Amino acid sequence: MTWEALLTIGVVAGVLVSLIRNVASPAFILLAAIGVIMTAQALSGTDRLPGADAAVAGFGNSGLITVGLLFVVVAGLVHTGALDRFASPLLGQPRTVRGAQARLLPLACGLSGFLNNTPLVAMFIPVVKDLSKRTRIPASKLLLPLSYATIFGGTCTIIGTSTNLVVNGLVSKTPGLTPLGFFEIAWVGLPVAVVGLLYVLLVSDRLLPGRDAAIDLGEDPRRYTAEVRVAPGGPMVGKSIEKAGLRHLPGLFLAEIERGGRILPAVAPNEVLQADDGLVFVGVVDSVTDLHRMPGIVPATNQVFKLKAPREQRCLVEAVVSPACPLVGRSIREGRFRDRYEAAVLAVGRGGDRLTGKLGDIVLQAGDTLLLESHASFPERYGNSRHFYLVSSIDNSAPRRHERAWVAIIILVAMIAAAASGVLTMLNAALLAGGLMMLAGCCTGSEAQRGIEWPVLIVIGAALGLGDALDRSGAASFIAEGLIGLAGGNPWLVLLIVVIVTSFFTELITNNAAAVLVFPISLSAVEAMNVNPTPFIVAIMVAASASFATPFGYQTNLMVYGPGGYRFADYLRIGIPLNVLMMILVTLLAPLVWGF
Repeated sequence: MTWEALLTIGVVAGVLVSLIRNVASPAFILLAAIGVIMTAQALSGTDRLPGADAAVAGFGNSGLITVGLLFVVVAGLVHTGALDRFASPLLGQPRTVRGAQARLLPLACGLSGFLNNTPLVAMFIPVVKDLSKRTRIPASKLLLPLSYATIFGGTCTIIGTSTNLVVNGLVSKTPGLTPLGFFEIAWVGLPVAVVGLLYVLLVSDRLLPGRDAAIDLGEDPRRYTAEVRVAPGGPMVGKSIEKAGLRHLPGLFLAEIERGGRILPAVAPNEVLQADDGLVFVGVVDSVTDLHRMPGIVPATNQVFKLKAPREQRCLVEAVVSPACPLVGRSIREGRFRDRYEAAVLAVGRGGDRLTGKLGDIVLQAGDTLLLESHASFPERYGNSRHFYLVSSIDNSAPRRHERAWVAIIILVAMIAAAASGVLTMLNAALLAGGLMMLAGCCTGSEAQRGIEWPVLIVIGAALGLGDALDRSGAASFIAEGLIGLAGGNPWLVLLIVVIVTSFFTELITNNAAAVLVFPISLSAVEAMNVNPTPFIVAIMVAASASFATPFGYQTNLMVYGPGGYRFADYLRIGIPLNVLMMILVTLLAPLVWGF
């Protein structure tokens, strides 16, 4: 074995140890590894290690670029509220853990076949937390199963996970290999998804803890009185309070309806909403924010529509009125709040008390907490003003562009159809879809940029450079020969070892890095045995995604770790049997479908 191969294996081992011990972020560790490889090549001049250009060539990989573009597509879906249009009605009001999972998991699994699962989980976490609050089902019973369901669904199409896209990009660059079709991986992925969902539905309620049960938001002392209006021609008109989803909002109480000058107190759940109904709610800030995002609900005050800043540039802001504010003792309307501060008051909180009368008629007092819609620069402009205390913006509170929701959905469907039919490559389809999302006003350029998970892309690009080093140095061939010798030349056993190694690496580092590192090793084994590479390619894709036993093996597992209140042992308890089950399925199915 050459010194280049020894160096590369040593660097890879160092990466594994560093990631396991959490020495630094995965992006930093992998970039440092690439730095070592490039330095060694520059000092030695050897052609058995990638030079600077080759080491960073992975950042131009079509799969990596496609992943980044899909983040932009998802940003368009998020900012139009497209997911909310059908997710909330489908989830409904389940009464048991299994009932909630039976509604949530197939939906998330199906969507993750066509949307990258990392941003999809980010979209679903607030939906699941709201469901948990409404039903009193602990979030810990739902969030990890949600992550698993998106992993299952991601194994069914080429765009389901970033791993599939990256590996398919490597395949397209390898002479003699043919990239997989859009749905080709589903021959293995679909059975994996079905078996995985059944496993989670059957055992997760017993194996997962009941932590992070929904708290009683009704006792939050910072309660607002908010007034909204039913938009004429909107989806709320003609629906009952119950069916419109306004009865079980967490931490929010519908106090009364104002209709044609009449007040309807003690609103019954079967009361049918009419156009221009004024709805008065009392509740906590998170729920008031969610209320304003609901399609068919518009602010009661027309001051919102008179603000100069476009709605996509606005956010929600909390501000506490100080005694020095010149509007103390005057009503919101009389003090011309919008003209003075270029912000519209959406709700007022006063020590948890319910405030009566129209929002514009409320007389401001020192200590009142205001929920404002304003330009995103409001906190900067008034953060040090004597007129307000504690001015702070609310994260992710830009108003949803519900009128663009169907546009975003049409763009998504067109992208999938173009890529699945072969009319366009996945990269081309994603590029057009991302551009159309911005041109159609589904998201702005800055929102699209914020939606891209840059650390994920850096990890992928750096791992590709490290994979190239394994191949050039001969380290991949050396390891492959060892695997073949261990398996006695039997392709079934070699495939099983590849699956085990990929799954093991995935649990310790990241799915993309594991796939990229194992790919050249697997390819060397395939060439040595002269067998069909497709079973090995599919096995790497699925095994690299099948990370269930640790929180840091797959990004979605890590995303739900905190919100679900999980501990490391929770992942081991439910994830190890699932890992073993997936390994057996992949090893058996891939050769049966494509043959050696």
